[in-house]
Amino acid sequence: MSDELTDTQVDEQVEESEHKAPAPDPLETALSERDAYLDLAQRVQADFENYRKRAAREQERLVAHAHERLVRELLPILDDLERALEAAERHEEAQLVEGVKLVEQSLRSALRKEGLAEIDTDGQFDPHVHEALLTKPGNGAEPGSVLEVLQRGYRVGDRVVRPAKVIVAE
Repeated sequence: MSDELTDTQVDEQVEESEHKAPAPDPLETALSERDAYLDLAQRVQADFENYRKRAAREQERLVAHAHERLVRELLPILDDLERALEAAERHEEAQLVEGVKLVEQSLRSALRKEGLAEIDTDGQFDPHVHEALLTKPGNGAEPGSVLEVLQRGYRVGDRVVRPAKVIVAE
């Protein structure tokens, strides 16, 4: 027999070598996976950063809108104050008192629209909504009850904006 291979035998050897692909290098596979995960992590991080910036812009926009709305509600009250001051300059005291009352009513109405409510001061002292400035004998009042309100307190919803400053019975 001759040492030369026939065409058929050469084709068979080529096919065998093609089917026997070298096993992938584990280091190369790990490096490839690492690069893919790193790329994914960087994209997720960039997406999150973009989301954070969008959320901050949206929050700023909402705050600006709320301030604008409140200012719009308070502008007529400013106008009323200007009119009250003009009346005071003309020494028309009856008109001044009436003007100041109108301003107070307008301001209360605007603040009520924003959810402002006065804190109830009838009854027992509540440290969550009252600030005791003084205690004194109650002259028949139950100890711990509110005797006098020195400054009204207000809340918006469940949040106390300003506690009521009160005198409490001993």
